[in-house]
Amino acid sequence: MARFSCILICAVLILLPASALTAPLEEGTPMTLTAPSAILLEADTGAVIFEKNADERRPVASVTKLMTLLLVLEKLDEGSITLEDKITVSPAAAGQPGSQAFLDAYAAYPLKDILKATIIASANDGAVALAEYIAGTEDSFAALMNRRAGELNLENTHYVNCTGLPADGQYTCARDVAVISQAVTKHPTYFTYSSTWLDSLTHPSGRTTDLTNTNRLVRFYKDCDGLKTGSTNEAKYCLSATAERNGMRLIAVVLGVPNSQTRFDEARGMMDYGFANYHRVQVAKTGDLVGVQVPVKLGARDAVDVALGSGLSLLLRNGQQSQLSFETHLPESLTAPVEAGEPLGTVQVLLAGQPIAELAAIAAQSVRLPGLLEGFFRLLENWR
Repeated sequence: MARFSCILICAVLILLPASALTAPLEEGTPMTLTAPSAILLEADTGAVIFEKNADERRPVASVTKLMTLLLVLEKLDEGSITLEDKITVSPAAAGQPGSQAFLDAYAAYPLKDILKATIIASANDGAVALAEYIAGTEDSFAALMNRRAGELNLENTHYVNCTGLPADGQYTCARDVAVISQAVTKHPTYFTYSSTWLDSLTHPSGRTTDLTNTNRLVRFYKDCDGLKTGSTNEAKYCLSATAERNGMRLIAVVLGVPNSQTRFDEARGMMDYGFANYHRVQVAKTGDLVGVQVPVKLGARDAVDVALGSGLSLLLRNGQQSQLSFETHLPESLTAPVEAGEPLGTVQVLLAGQPIAELAAIAAQSVRLPGLLEGFFRLLENWR
C-alpha cells in the first residue's frame, strides 16, 4: 500500500464530474434562522453545508412548481416538446386562482411564452396549461410528478397538483426541494427566464401582461439567478434560491417563514455564509495518472501505470485542502496480458487522515504478451 501527497495530484487536475456527499458538513446552523425548516447545499457536488429540520414534511405553495418545471425542461431536452409548440389554454387552466399571467381561454400560445410566465411570475394558469399539454390532465401530470419524485428518491414528497395551491395530501420537505432545485439547475433553458427581473407577455389578442419576478433576490442579491418562491396561509412564505459565484453554485431553501422579507433575508444570509467559508475543490478527473506503477510479470513491459477510473469533486471549508491525502490499494504484481482500463484496485481519498471517498484504480495502458523472440530474450535476462 502506497501513500502519495495531494500536491502530486493537484498539480495535474483541471476538470471533473460531480460527486455527492450525504451528511451535512456542519452540525446545527451557524446562524439564527426563524425558518422552521431550511437547508444549504452546493449544487454540483450535492454537499449539504448545514440543515435545520430538513426532512420535516410541509406544504410549500408555489415552490411545488419546481417539479412542474423540471418535467417540462426534461421534455424539452429529450425533444418530445419544443419551445415553439403551440399550447391551447383550457378554461380550467385560465380559471386558476392565485398568481396568474391572465392567459386567455381557448387561445394558442407558444410554449416558451407560457414557460416564461410560469417561471418569472409563478403563473398558476401557465403551470396548468403546461401540465395539460404534456399529460392531458392535471391529475395525470401529478402522477408524472410523483413518479419523478420516486426516481429522485424523494421520500418525503407527494404531489396532488402542479401549482402548489392548497390540497390535502400534498407535501414535501426542504431536502427534497433542494434535490429538485439541484436538478433544475442542470437545464440552461431555465436560467434564460429565471434570471429576468421584469418582462412582459404578449397575448395572441395583442394585449400585454407585465411579468415581475417573484424572487426578489434576482434583483437584490449578487449572482442570484433563480429559483422559486411560494406563499399561502398554510405554507406561509417559502423560497428556494440559488446563486453562482467563483465557480460554485449554492442552493438555499427556506420554508415556513411568517413574513415575505424574512425568507429573502435568511436565504441571503445562508448563501453569504456558504460563499465566505467554503469552496469547491476539483480533486480528480477520470484518467489522471496516480503516479505509481504495478509490476507486470511475463509482459512486453515490466510495469503498468495506474490511473483513476472516475473523478471527484469535493466541497471543503477554507483551509481544508491542505489536509487532503490519498492512499492506493493495489496488487503487488500482475500477470500479462493487462488491458487498458482493467480494474486494479482503489484509491482512497482522506481528509485529515479520515477516509471520505474511494475511487477506482485502473490500468492506464495495455501490456501485451511479448513476441516469441522478445519473450526468449526476456526469459534469458530474467534467468541471469
